[in-house]
Amino acid sequence: MQSSDITVVLPTLNEEINIAHFLSSLPDRCRLIVVDAGDDRTAEIVARHRSPEFTQIVRLKSTISEARQIGMELAGTGWVLFTDADVVFPPTYFRALAGYAEFDCVYGPKLSHNRFRRYYRWFAHGQWISHKMGIPAASGSNLLVRRSIVTEVGGFDPELICNEDSELVWRIKRAGYRTAFAPDLPVYAMDHRRLERGVFRKTLHSVVRCLFLYCDLIPARWRRLDWGYWSHVQQGESGASAQD
Repeated sequence: MQSSDITVVLPTLNEEINIAHFLSSLPDRCRLIVVDAGDDRTAEIVARHRSPEFTQIVRLKSTISEARQIGMELAGTGWVLFTDADVVFPPTYFRALAGYAEFDCVYGPKLSHNRFRRYYRWFAHGQWISHKMGIPAASGSNLLVRRSIVTEVGGFDPELICNEDSELVWRIKRAGYRTAFAPDLPVYAMDHRRLERGVFRKTLHSVVRCLFLYCDLIPARWRRLDWGYWSHVQQGESGASAQD
């Protein structure tokens, strides 16, 4: 698997603080589709830093699920790498992907070089335990999938405005495809504002909501609700988006 086989799909919502760092960690010749729902300079920064030959920018007001789906449908490669603008890739990341070509869906951890390092390590350990139990604990910050499989299982659920990444991978797993948790393929968080509001609150929201989704205990009319967490984060704050 080469970087030319992969399209990076990046939903953005007012990420001008983070986007330049993200772009600097991405190989120049790696294809990138940005679906931008914001009203700041994110799209302009992307256009200034990236070659138009390898970059497509879509300006559209959309939810995180809709943005990921649109990017996937526009991708012309066999693999799609879903990620977020508040992370960076380590230098070895794209070379290491070749070691997972036998799988259909690969997800790695999100770690930190600075703040909250212990939290991110423990969360990654929880992902590993969950995977060993047969329940993928994927994050849209670091999720590589064969494009054809996303289409085959029905794509991202447009009713979900968070946890859409985990829910997609559960369907991929249930359809019989090979999933892998890759602890040697981390991305590194640059923006910790959600954790700054409270580690316990962030963890409880993610774990409880995912548990209810996995067990199909959330009524259909509640699937578009985020239980008050991300909507509060989104209001009037540059760089914040409904992403785990």
